[in-house]
Parts: sequence; structure tokens; C-alpha cells
Amino acid sequence: MEFALSEDQRMLQDSLNGFLKDAAPLDTIRKIAVGDEAAAASLATGLDEFGLAGLHIAEDHGGLGLGLLDACVVQEALGYAIAPSRFMATTVASHAMRFAGEGFLPGIASGETRMGLALTELSSRRDGAGVMVENDKLSGTLLLAVSAEGSTHLLAADISGALHVVETPELAVMQTIDRTRIFSEVRFGGQMSEMTLNPDDEVLAAARLLVAADTLGAAQAMLDKAVAYAGERQQFGRVIGSFQAVKHMCAEMAARLEPSRALIWHAAHALDTGEPEGLVMAALAKSHLAEAGTFIARTATEVHGGMGFTDLVGLHYWFKRIGVNRQLFGSPEQCRHDAARLQGWFETA
Repeated sequence: MEFALSEDQRMLQDSLNGFLKDAAPLDTIRKIAVGDEAAAASLATGLDEFGLAGLHIAEDHGGLGLGLLDACVVQEALGYAIAPSRFMATTVASHAMRFAGEGFLPGIASGETRMGLALTELSSRRDGAGVMVENDKLSGTLLLAVSAEGSTHLLAADISGALHVVETPELAVMQTIDRTRIFSEVRFGGQMSEMTLNPDDEVLAAARLLVAADTLGAAQAMLDKAVAYAGERQQFGRVIGSFQAVKHMCAEMAARLEPSRALIWHAAHALDTGEPEGLVMAALAKSHLAEAGTFIARTATEVHGGMGFTDLVGLHYWFKRIGVNRQLFGSPEQCRHDAARLQGWFETA
């Protein structure tokens, strides 16, 4: 048995990487980070032409019928380029509605329906936040919604863990250190739930898995930049990559990162095939990548020395994206807690 990507998956990855190299260079990301709407719209249009919106939707509903492993391949490429995209929200929403009949899926596949994610209630809750449902009407506040800006609908979780598809209500932009993406505070004021879905652990697992894949891509980019810089920067008449201390730093980053890729692929395959361990592996993948990504972000910056902190190099965009991913949909500690619960190591109160 070959434990590797298929030829089609490698072609998908190579095609998307090639597109992003031209369409999302660092100068374009800088423009998007300061609010250049034209640059953001141009990138979004290019990604739409790839047909990514329908990737995880069955062919019967107008999609490509691909799995979460394929979605992870895409998200890794987006993370490598630190490209803003609605792909994560679209994929998780499609996964949540996979057994709900046709419903919204054809509209999502065509791009007519644009989904955002408001799933904070599934992993953690802050004081003063929380969404309640009465007579199918939502009220309350959700924080750190993903891709809510510009969406037509949200997939939102209430305090019981039930999921609702609802028209996007009033939003307020939440400032985070990551300027490559926009996060929102969602304020529900009696919006009607157009579709209600029962609590489903796989929805949070899919979200966590895609965040892990995004961190994998961003961390790989930082490692590649550190290795390239170490091969060019000279001190004392030698490239710094020839110094043993720098070699060890780069080797340790690679050693932390490479097993992470297999962990994500295994978790995605397990979820795609319905294996019971899929939920646990997704939680562990998110937890491990959060910590490995943080280590690589810090170490790659150290390899660059003082240059690593300048906007000229731009490492901070990857660094901050990894930092926000660490907390998104659950901290490493929360993910490990959930993995222990899923394995029956303790009972919830």
C-alpha cells in the first residue's frame, strides 16, 4: 500500500501552488493586509475559477465530490501563500450539510451562496458571548467568525452545540494580529434559522483539521525561507548555513514539521473513510501543529536574525497567521482535552 498523495492530488497541489505564486506574492498580501479591496477581489476571483467552492460537495449537487484529504492539500497551499480565502468556511459548511439533502449545497458549489463560520460555541466561550435559539430564532453574540465578511449565510453553533444556517446578520470587524484574514463579531437579533442540524463532532474536527493544514503550509514556508536565507547570508566570510548552530536550528524545524504532514493526512483519511479514530486524530493534529508551528515560526525568525523582524522580509505575516491559528477552534490544551474525552478517559459533568 502506498501512503502518499495520489497523482490527481499532486496535480491539484502543484496547480494551486503555481497559481498562488503568481497571484499572491508578498506584495499582494501586503496590499490585502492594509485593506486593498481590489487586490483581495482579484485574488478571490482567481481562486473561484479553480472551482474550490464545490470541492467537498457531492457531484449530484454540482460539486467535485472530493474528500477532506483533498481539502487539506488545498488549505496547505493557501497557508503556504498566506492567502485569504473562503475555502475553509465553504468546506466545513459543506461537510456539515453533507447528509442534509440538496438544500444549500448547489448554491455553495456555484458560488451563489457564500458561507462563513461562527463556531466558537463548539470549542470555547467568552464572557458576554453565546447564542441562544427560541422558536428557531437566533439571539446573542459570537466571536471570531471566519469569512463572515462578504458572506450571504453563516453556519453558526448555539450554546447546545446545534448548528444553524442563517442569513448573515450585523457584523463588527475584530482586530487580530493576523491581517491576512478578516475575523468578525456576529450579532444575532432574531434571525431565523433556515436549516437546523444536530450536534456533529465531525464539523469541529473538519474545521480543526483545515486549520492544522493551514499552519502546516505557513510553517513550511517559514522553514523554506529560513533555509534559503541561511544559504545566502554571510558572516565572517562564510554563509551562516555552514555554522553548526544554524544547521541544528534548521534540522530541528524540519524534524518537527515532516511528521506533521503524515498526521494530517492520516486524520483526513480516517474522517473520509469513517474510521472511529478520525475525530481523535483531527484534535491531535490541530494540537500538534499549533505547537510545532509556533516553534518553527520562532526559530525561522531567529535564523534571520534582526532581518526577521523587518517588514522587508515579511516573515511576520506567516508568524502572526500561525499565532492566530493556534487558538482558532480550540487551543492545543483544549484539543488534547477533547481527544481524551473522545477516548473515554474521563466523563463530562
